[in-house]
Parts: sequence; C-alpha cells; structure tokens
Amino acid sequence: MSSLKIWDIPGGIHPPECKEPSTRLPIQQAPLPARLILPLNQHIGVPAEPCVIVGERVRKGQKIADAQGFVSAPVHAPTSGVVSFIGPQPYPHVSGMPAPAIVIDSDGQDEWIEREPHPDYRDLEPAALLQIIRDAGINGLGGAGFPSAVKLGVRPSQKIRTLIINGAECEPYITADDLLMREKAVELVAGIEILAYLLQPEEVLIGIEDNKPEAIAAVRAAVGERPFVVKVFPTKYPSGGERQLIQILTGVEVPSGSLPADIGLLCHNVGTCVAIHDAVLLGQPLISRITTLTGAALARPMNVECLLGTPAGELLEFAGLDTTKLHRLIMGGPMMGFTLPALEVPVIKTSNCLLASTLEELPPPPPALPCIRCGECAEVCPASLLPQQLHFFALGQEHEQLKAHNLFDCIECGACAYVCPSNLPLVQYYRAAKGEIRQLEQKQQKAEHSKQRFELRQERLRRAEEQKEAERQARAEKAARAKAAQPRASTSVTSTTPADEQLKRLKIEASMAQVALNKAEKQLAQHDTPELHAQVADLRNAAESAQKALESALAAAPAPAAKPAADEALKKAKIEAAMLKVQIRKLEKLEVPDDDQQAELARLRQELEEAEKALSSAEQRAAQPAAKPAADDALKKAKIEAAMLKVQIRKLEKLEAPDDDQQAELARLRQELEVADKALSEATNSAPTATPHTAGVEALKKAKIDLAMKRAELKKAERAGAEEAELAPLRTALSAAEQALHAAEDASGKPAPELVRTAKPGVDARLRELKTDLAFARADLRKLQHTVNADPAALEAARKRLAEMERMLAEHSSS
Repeated sequence: MSSLKIWDIPGGIHPPECKEPSTRLPIQQAPLPARLILPLNQHIGVPAEPCVIVGERVRKGQKIADAQGFVSAPVHAPTSGVVSFIGPQPYPHVSGMPAPAIVIDSDGQDEWIEREPHPDYRDLEPAALLQIIRDAGINGLGGAGFPSAVKLGVRPSQKIRTLIINGAECEPYITADDLLMREKAVELVAGIEILAYLLQPEEVLIGIEDNKPEAIAAVRAAVGERPFVVKVFPTKYPSGGERQLIQILTGVEVPSGSLPADIGLLCHNVGTCVAIHDAVLLGQPLISRITTLTGAALARPMNVECLLGTPAGELLEFAGLDTTKLHRLIMGGPMMGFTLPALEVPVIKTSNCLLASTLEELPPPPPALPCIRCGECAEVCPASLLPQQLHFFALGQEHEQLKAHNLFDCIECGACAYVCPSNLPLVQYYRAAKGEIRQLEQKQQKAEHSKQRFELRQERLRRAEEQKEAERQARAEKAARAKAAQPRASTSVTSTTPADEQLKRLKIEASMAQVALNKAEKQLAQHDTPELHAQVADLRNAAESAQKALESALAAAPAPAAKPAADEALKKAKIEAAMLKVQIRKLEKLEVPDDDQQAELARLRQELEEAEKALSSAEQRAAQPAAKPAADDALKKAKIEAAMLKVQIRKLEKLEAPDDDQQAELARLRQELEVADKALSEATNSAPTATPHTAGVEALKKAKIDLAMKRAELKKAERAGAEEAELAPLRTALSAAEQALHAAEDASGKPAPELVRTAKPGVDARLRELKTDLAFARADLRKLQHTVNADPAALEAARKRLAEMERMLAEHSSS
C-alpha cells in the first residue's frame, strides 16, 4: 500500500471556486425531452456509423451507431422512440459547425431493451469483460473522452502498477463529480473493483481535493476495508489534469511524448467508474450523465442526471434560465470551456457543465496589449513550459520551434492567460498553432503516401516490362530453335553455319534494342524526367552499337545464294499485306474514332486492297522448282485456320461477363472450329499427292477474304447506327460475296463443309420485365428511406411493392 505522502506540481493558480450554488440541492432527474440529438462523434477517435434508418423505432439502450475502428465507441438510444432524421445537427464545439447526428423523437414510454447484467463478473475472462465495456460505449467522462476500452486494453508488456481514480474536479463552477461521489460512492467503489479485477494493479489511489469534505467522507465510508487509498490534497488549479494528478499522488512525472501506461500508470475519472459499474452489474450502456447547471442567469443552480442528446436549452429552462440576463453560455468551466453557439446544442458524453453567465459575472476581457515579458505565465504553467516563447513562435508560425519547445505538452488549462497582465489570449494562439501543425503533418503524410504509391507503380510497371521483354526473347529463341530443327526442303541447301547463327542473333539483338528505345522515347514524351532522359540515352547507345555490330557481320558474311526474284516479291507482298491488316485492326477497335483516324482507316483499306492484288499477282508469278503436294497445302491451311479459331475462342472465353453479341460470336467460332478440326483430320489422313496449286484454290481464298471484309464493313455500319440507305448497298455486296464464295467452292473441287446448326434460346421477355420492375421498386424504397420526414404510409407501400416483385420473380424463375 502506498504511503499517504503528497507531492506538489509546478505553477498552478487559485481562481474563485464558485462551486457552492450548485451543491445546495441533491442530483435532480431531468425531464424526458421530446427530441434527442445524438452526435456520432462524442469522443476522441473515429465517429460511429449509424446502424438504424429513418423511420425505425428504437428502444432505450438499443445500439444505434456502431464503432468504427480501434479508437471509437458505439452510440445507444437514451430512450424509446422513432428515428426521425440522420444528418448534420448542432454540435458542441468551439467552431460552431454542425456535425452528423441521429435524431430520435421520444414516444414517452421509455421502454428498455432486454438487459444482460453480470453480477458474477469475476467468472468472466478479462477479454469478455473488456468487450462488455466496449459494447456499452463508455469513454472518459471527465476529460477529452478517450474510449475506456482502449485505455484498459493495454499490451502485456505494459504492466499497470498503479490505478489512479480522478476525483479532483479542480475547475471553478463544476460540481458534477463532487455530487456523484457524495450520492453514488457505493457504485463508484464497485466500478473501481471491476477495473482492479481487469488490470490487477499493485495499488489503487483515489485522489480528491480538500474542498470536497462530504465527498471524501462518503468515498472513505464506501471503501471500508478494501485496499484502496483515498488521498486528499490541497486545492489548486489545474491539479485535475491527468499528468498533474499523477505527479501529485505518486511524485512521478510522465515524460514528454509518452503516455502514463508506458510507465505503468493508468488514470480514470470517477464518472467513468460509475458508468463501468452500470454496464457490467446492471447491463446498461452509457446513455446518461451528471451535468452541472450553474451561473448567475439561473434561478436554481443544480446538478442533473440527464439523457445524452438533451438540448441544452431544455436543461437550462428546467433550472430557471432568465434569458434577459444570459450573456454567455459556456460548456465546461470558465477556464477550459467554450462558448456554445445556440441553445439547441445537445449534451454529449463529455458535457460535465453548462455555465449560463451574466455580463457582470464573466465580463469580456479587455483589449490585448503587447507582451511585457513579465514571466508570470511561466511561473504558473503546470507543464513547466515557456508560454511567452510559444506565443511569439505561434505568431511567427515557426512550427519547428513550437515542437522543439514542447507545444503539445500544453494541456490548454488557461492558467497563463488568467495571470497575463497584457490580457493576451494565449491558449487561443496555442490551439491555432496545434491545428496548423496537425494539418501540415497530415498533408506531408498524404504526400509521402502518394510518392510511395507512385514509386511502387513505377517499379511494378518496370517489372512487368522486363517480364514482357523476357517472354519476347524466350519466344524468339524458341522460334529460332524450331526453325533450325526443321528439315531442309532441298538437299542442295547446306546446314546452318556458326556464322549464320551469329548473324541471326545480331539481327534479333538489334531489333530488340530498337523496340526498347522506341518505348522509352514514348515514355519520355509523356513524362519528362531526368531518369528517363538518361535511360533513353543508354538505350540509344545500345541500339547504335547493336546496329553497327549487325552491319559489320553482314559485311563479313558470305553472299547468300540468290533467291528467285519472284520469291522475294512474294515474300515482300505478304509482309506488306500483314502489316496493313494489323494497322487496320487497331483502328477498327477504337470506339469513337475522329476524322483523322477514319481517313487513315480508309487509306489503309485502299492500300490493303492494292497489296492483296500485288500478293495475288506475285503468287501467280512465283515459280516453284518442285510442285508442292496439294495435301501438304491443305494440311498447312487447316492447321492455320484451326489455330486462328482457337486464339479467337480463348479471347472471348476470358471475358468475365460477355454480352449477347459476344456469346453469339463465341458459338459461331466454336462451330467453325469443329469444322476446321474435321478438315484438319481429313488432311492429316489423306495421302500426299503431287498436284500443284490450281487457280480454283486461289480464287477460293480470295473469295473468303472478300466475304470477311464485306461482313466486317456491314457490322461496323450497323453498330454505328447507319441509316437503311447506307446499309442496303453493303448488304447487296455481302450477298454477292457469299455467292462468289459458293461458286469458288464449287470450282475448287473441295468437299462442302458439314454445317451444324445450334439452337440458341431467346431472351425471356417476361423475365426481363420482372427484373426491371424489381429494380424500380428497390430504387423507390431506397429513395424514401433516405428522405427526411418520409411518409410512413408511402414507406410501407414501397416495401409491399418490393416484396410482391420479389415473389413474382421467384415464381417465374421456378416455373
């Protein structure tokens, strides 16, 4: 058990207490308000998220908003009623800005939910007991409102040696904790026992200022023989601050930037202990608190136990407010409180006092004068800071100096401004500077996060490009090996020499270097950075070196055997036609091409037509030394057709949600693949013959190409929404191409393909209609649910309509 020694804190002041008027009466029960406003953010941390909707009836103690994240707390309904609004409402904050809230219209019945008390809480695991406190929405009731479950859930490495219960209540006018300790000392001690069971501390200290003799006597009587130490210490402001109270009771000073839990200490307010008692032993969440109503503008100053969300104006009216005398309405005390913008502001979990002051009671401060560097502010600062230096740094926005002088150790108690002879509002400067620093740090964090995301994306793109390049090289090497392994068509051709292999490798390297250079130049055009400039320069040097090596190898290589001119012309014509087709496909994939792209597409189609004519002529002029067997041509052609169909089918099968046109195209391709497989099988089994290519086969190939082009032109025109006058010539041309293909097939002597027709079920019109009606019904219901003051009859009708649509759709689907 700790000794009864008391330490002192640096600084501090003794302002007039003004506590006597509000302690004349016992705690009063505030009347049930007709409307409650429950802000979603009543604590430090992430605001809660509503789990009810407008128009829903709730009961007393029911959870209406879920905690979001680790540092958060849920919100519960203080009484039974109907949720009438969810949105911005008046909020108790120095800015006066509204905040999201849930509004409940009371039904006057005050009907509770089913409660689950746990009188034998020692039979529960600490984790289960901690979850009960978390679900009850309890946060600190004497300070900034930190969620209690977060403070109690310390890590195993942070062993709590001393549990401190704060009953100091040092600020003038406020007597909520004083009356609570007088009238609820038994519940207070029971709550302390729950905390002691959870934390298993070595000692429990209860700190109370000596200006509360009745509370001291009540607490000591309730403690009895329990190993809890009640420490009484001299009255001085701000001894009720967490760090100051720890220093007074233990003599330990919490290091700057650290938490009390880091050194084995934990502090809780007496009101928090009573709320924990109610949650565990009674099964009641935090839905009410004791609030001091005081000030010269009130006829009957008192302390009331009021429901959270009660408008301040109704409480003050209960205490006899004289609006003609009211000058300022302050939430909190005169030292650390703030002026409320209106009487409609609700009471929240941290509202310990409503001070209705007159002009004579709290006159406005005189005009501020320049600082005279008297040093009185430094003498009374309980955190041993240098307020005058912080003031000058705040004026100059010297944020680094402010942090170096421990600005964030300031508890904003107002002692420095209270003694300042120049009437400087020092605390306001410190609050503004803290806000600026936090805002800048948030911006820096966002900028650093964006930078990291950009760097990770660049690294991901680089790895993807390297992988693609490696795959290209692997494919090129595989193709080179396959080509080298193929048997020679003629015995007159000698085997590949090492010089040929070296020349081929140099060609591949030069081509790949040029491709890499082109891609890097495109990236440089989009993002002009020094790194890309250096990369382009390196790739340009590499491409030039590869090209020089290739030219040297070409110059040193022996001249190859001359190929027939007809073969060279045929090869060139094939390459030109293939390149034109690739360019045309790229332009055709554009959804909305502009005028230049359409003109380029028309030009490429014209060039392709000329290239195909040239290719046809070259094929006819090409002289083969030995006639190629027709069976080999048929086999090669069947293989190519089957491979192309498989590639197109794979592309369509990769689509996650294909539309009707894509599904139809997939079915058509599968049918053509089946036909192509049969043709391939026939070509494989047929014996090779020595018949040369005939004009009929060439005409058939040309007819197929012409038919495909006509069909593509017609589909494109239909998708573009062309008029019937434009579509008619295209359909006529397509019909003529089909007739030409049939004639070419008959002339070629090839067997007619076996056509298989597959039936595709049509779209169920009734099913589509039911799905559309269901979507409209669901949208109408959601719109009404988000409408303020929506008609209950309309809501019920919308729900019935949605249920009927779902039933009809289910019946139709099962039929």
